[in-house]
Amino acid sequence: METTLEKTAIHALVNMYDWHTKLFKNVLDSITEEDAQNRLNTKANHMAWIAGSVVYGRYVIAEFLNINPKQQSVELFKDFKGIQDNTKYPSLAEYKTDWDNISPALRNAILNVSPEQLNGPDPLKMPGENLTFFDTLTAGIDRESYCIGQLGLWRRLLNYEAVKYQ
Repeated sequence: METTLEKTAIHALVNMYDWHTKLFKNVLDSITEEDAQNRLNTKANHMAWIAGSVVYGRYVIAEFLNINPKQQSVELFKDFKGIQDNTKYPSLAEYKTDWDNISPALRNAILNVSPEQLNGPDPLKMPGENLTFFDTLTAGIDRESYCIGQLGLWRRLLNYEAVKYQ
């Protein structure tokens, strides 16, 4: 039987998940495709890579919960592959479409995850760690926060208005 602590933890994660679902699209709003690929003459990950990586993360978690559609540009991010120099990444519109396709199904799966799944092994098998699926899920949602923050910083570096929270 699911404990109150597990229900509270899932509720908190889903609240963050819902917030990220909205903020991801807001943070990409009005960004041109040219700017999305701009690294400002640095080795930093550009917006197109960060956005695609966030989308990939949702699809990975979905796969662990037996939801099997694939991100359109999965090969660019497979196995959490880093940014590739001299590669044109897909459009932000493609990422938004993939985001909209996976987000409702994954949300439902998270809400219905069993205690056995939550307490089961880390599907990523992180070396040196003894993590559970709950730990992996938490880390994935936390990573979304980090990446959305990076995208917000890129907005300002590229002279766009700050992200809107409404």
